[in-house]
Amino acid sequence: MAVMTHSPSHLRWLWQNYLSKHKGLFGIALAAMAVEGSTMGALSWMMRPLFDTAFAPGASRDGALWVGLVVLGIFTIRAFTSVIQKTGFTRLSQQMVGAIRQDLLRHLMRLDGAFFQTNPPGALMQRVEGDVDTVTAIWRSIVAGMGRDMVSVIALFAVAVSVDWRWAAMALVGIPAIVAPSLVLQKFVRKNAHAARDVAGRLSARLNEVVHGIIPIKLNQIETYQQDRYAQLTRQRVRVETRAAIGQATLPGMIDIMAGVGFIGVFVFGGAQIAAGDKTIGDFMAFFTAIGLAFEPLRRLAALSGTWQMAAAGMDRIRDLFAQQPQITAPAHPRPAPQTAAEIRFDGVRLQYGETEVLRGISFTAEAGKTTALVGPSGAGKSSLFNLLTRLVNPSGGQITLGDVPLDAIDLPQLRGAFSVVSQDAALFDDTIGENILFGQTPPPGALDRVLDDAFVSDFLPRLSAGVDTPVGPGGSALSGGQRQRVAIARALMRNTPFLLLDEATSALDTQSEKIVQAALERLAAGRTTLVIAHRLSTVQSADKIVVLDAGQVVEEGTHDALLAKGGTYARLHQMQFSQGDDA
Repeated sequence: MAVMTHSPSHLRWLWQNYLSKHKGLFGIALAAMAVEGSTMGALSWMMRPLFDTAFAPGASRDGALWVGLVVLGIFTIRAFTSVIQKTGFTRLSQQMVGAIRQDLLRHLMRLDGAFFQTNPPGALMQRVEGDVDTVTAIWRSIVAGMGRDMVSVIALFAVAVSVDWRWAAMALVGIPAIVAPSLVLQKFVRKNAHAARDVAGRLSARLNEVVHGIIPIKLNQIETYQQDRYAQLTRQRVRVETRAAIGQATLPGMIDIMAGVGFIGVFVFGGAQIAAGDKTIGDFMAFFTAIGLAFEPLRRLAALSGTWQMAAAGMDRIRDLFAQQPQITAPAHPRPAPQTAAEIRFDGVRLQYGETEVLRGISFTAEAGKTTALVGPSGAGKSSLFNLLTRLVNPSGGQITLGDVPLDAIDLPQLRGAFSVVSQDAALFDDTIGENILFGQTPPPGALDRVLDDAFVSDFLPRLSAGVDTPVGPGGSALSGGQRQRVAIARALMRNTPFLLLDEATSALDTQSEKIVQAALERLAAGRTTLVIAHRLSTVQSADKIVVLDAGQVVEEGTHDALLAKGGTYARLHQMQFSQGDDA
């Protein structure tokens, strides 16, 4: 999606993508707003008969009553149309903001993992929440300005001109002088509005880091350090927001000054005409009321340019986010993923991040329905293989196949639907145990009970207040590490996929929890093609094959006994762990 920053493109984008879906409601609300705006012109027009007829010496009470009833009718119409337009536009703006947020979230979830490595969560949250709120500002400001204030100004100036066009020209004589300064102010406001949105994003990112990192913050005693960093950003936001507010407020202030200049001429010239009998008091009151009422919506219209610049800065950021496109895309002619356990083959696979080569010609086969363990020192490239298998990243060279199907020939949703992943950090959401397993699915009768039993979740459910309906807390914080892992295994069992990826699934557990989780993992791996990343070599001794990685290459492969007998890298890693008591 191309990003253009001039105002018409933003309004066109909003209309084409969101507002055009609600043309009927938009039309009704806009018509009501126009009627509301025009009532101010009718009210000022009624000043002439009020002063020249109803308030004239010897006038009857019927004349005053007639004028009063007309004024009452004007205010009644204004009240009803105000309710209609405010209700209609509030509904429209909320529907539009909600739709944009949903589209942004859907778009974000399509982007690659590399995007999230360079864009902190707090900054993205600010875009989805804070920047989208600016759409409401655009909506309310532009529509209110065009639908109500513009109509009001036109109607009121029509009354003023009908009384005396020369008076109207005098009242507006200074307005052209502020055109050039207004253009400069708009650029100033937009520049500071962009800076304000950027600082708001950094504030959200900092707050997100503090909330999610509160334990290490406390343990390292860096509360003051984090508070100072947040305070520094807060002061920066105060500065840019204040500068933007100055720019927004200056233009309406200039209009007030120009209005005062114009009224001097009207008072002098008009007063002479009234004294000479060429104009009546009613004429002057109708004109003065019209011009006096017109300057308030005119001030709002002047302020609208500043408000638009503030809101357009947020719109720029939203459209920039929509313009981001995933680099990992679905194949043009996808082939189906294997529906049963099949072999996984790596053939000369290379992976490079920038100038850093992570994998250098990896080749091995994980046999169908068997367990293949990946071991090696940190940084050897083990986790990168999992990212390649699920196409979170694409290889720089070589090929990966599932069965006889190249990985990049499989439709992305089907590919990821063929894998279950259990990692060291069990990703649980702030919901119930059941929802973290089912994710909204309705399982066949008895299926949930079976996976709860097979994952040993049933062992601790009776101790929880609401059983499977117990909330797990943010990130699963209400459960122990072993309990979180068992819930993650139950989720993988419920997915019932032909391929299983286990990434250090037991490394953070105590001995007792590890035994339980290991038993659950063995049940999970049965009949599936399984790849296991393990630090504790004792957990993979029974694997059908062990692949040893070092510096992005396969240096050994074989069974546990064969690799020990070989006396190479695996044997040295094994000896180091046992000598340090890691597997005791």
